[in-house]
Amino acid sequence: MTRQAPMKYTWTNWSKLQRATPAKVETPWTSTQLQRAVREAIAQGSRMKAIGAGHSFTGIAVADDIQLDLSRYTGMVALDPVRRQVTLRAGTRLWQIPQLLADTGLALQNLGDINRQSIAGAISTSTHGTGLTFGGLASQVVGCELITGTGEVLTVSQDHHPELLDALRVTLGAFGILTTVTLQLVPAYDMHTVERHAELDWVLEHWDDLNTDHDHFEFFWFGHDREVITKASTRLPVSHTRPTRMARLRERAVDEVVMNMTLAGICQLGRVKPGWVPHLNRLATLGWGSSTRRAHWSTAFTSDRRVRFNEMEYALPFAAIPEVLAELRQLYRRGEISSTYPMEVRSAAADTAWLATNHGRRTGYIAVHQHFSQDHRQYFARIEPIFRAAGGRPHWGKLHSLTAQELATLYPCWDHALALRDELDPNRVFANAYLTRVFGT
Repeated sequence: MTRQAPMKYTWTNWSKLQRATPAKVETPWTSTQLQRAVREAIAQGSRMKAIGAGHSFTGIAVADDIQLDLSRYTGMVALDPVRRQVTLRAGTRLWQIPQLLADTGLALQNLGDINRQSIAGAISTSTHGTGLTFGGLASQVVGCELITGTGEVLTVSQDHHPELLDALRVTLGAFGILTTVTLQLVPAYDMHTVERHAELDWVLEHWDDLNTDHDHFEFFWFGHDREVITKASTRLPVSHTRPTRMARLRERAVDEVVMNMTLAGICQLGRVKPGWVPHLNRLATLGWGSSTRRAHWSTAFTSDRRVRFNEMEYALPFAAIPEVLAELRQLYRRGEISSTYPMEVRSAAADTAWLATNHGRRTGYIAVHQHFSQDHRQYFARIEPIFRAAGGRPHWGKLHSLTAQELATLYPCWDHALALRDELDPNRVFANAYLTRVFGT
């Protein structure tokens, strides 16, 4: 389906930071329509960008010419119960996948804490959850199909062009339009999760053990407080006993009050009264509380995040996390940085995807946030050099200042990726300002 963009139609991403006014919007819901839309753009010499849920904070999905809206291009294409693999249309949202797998006894290996993204957008930006023996979402990809900048439909899997799988699992949307993604699944499981307060010094001292002793570990730190909230999860066999409806409602109510209503109020108050932020940080930590729960994988990873923010996240060598956080703590103590939002600290196993942020090394992630109504630039700019000095790689969908020259030194397969992009999209049909900055062309 094709339509001219309505006069003055403006697309914005989730945080309202990025904007685009496309000349035309394509909303295909069949593969024939999708292929036709891409090939027409190629024939016309136009540029095209696909959008998913708009959860990237950078301009990676900004389309000023043709916007390819995949919100209708969703659902399951195939399920292979023997191989435990599922093939999904590229626009499928992460929150839809558990519903599609509900009666299969199968599960995703890992998820992040936000599930509103499209599967294509999530893997293309190297989106991840946490767990030192698990990679990001892209590590679960065992096949994909994309339409290249020459109009070719390229199918890649463990059986067809397997040499391209590592190249195409993370592409920033620069090599073609993903049409389907095939994921490797695992048997369904439950998660036993404990959230509790701990001293930051203790967590940094035991950073390695906390990650190796649990299947999934992360923590949240409001920078002016000496305590953090740790979240440790262990995978268990599926239990047929599920929480009561009242228990689920109570848990949702607590999450809504703490994660959304209280945080929204604290952010607004901190914007008006910046000097109160240290006290608000301590109040936020105290209000988070402690909890223990067991949940099915389909609900165990994610939380509702309705308070909008902008974010910068860097992938660092795993062992560097304690030292980097100790340096950030000094900035907080000296009053050089401040935020009403917590930092989120996670981990991931090494990956072989060429442009995965965890390529070739065990990785620790530090994400910093600022409420969308506040200017994030000074806060992020003060922190980013510390991340870079530690060998950090920026998350592709989150704010950073790096250019191609700097990024080339961080990825061993960078030149191979550039050469493949030249082959698959020689005329830069899928380019935009952000991709030109990070790839240099």
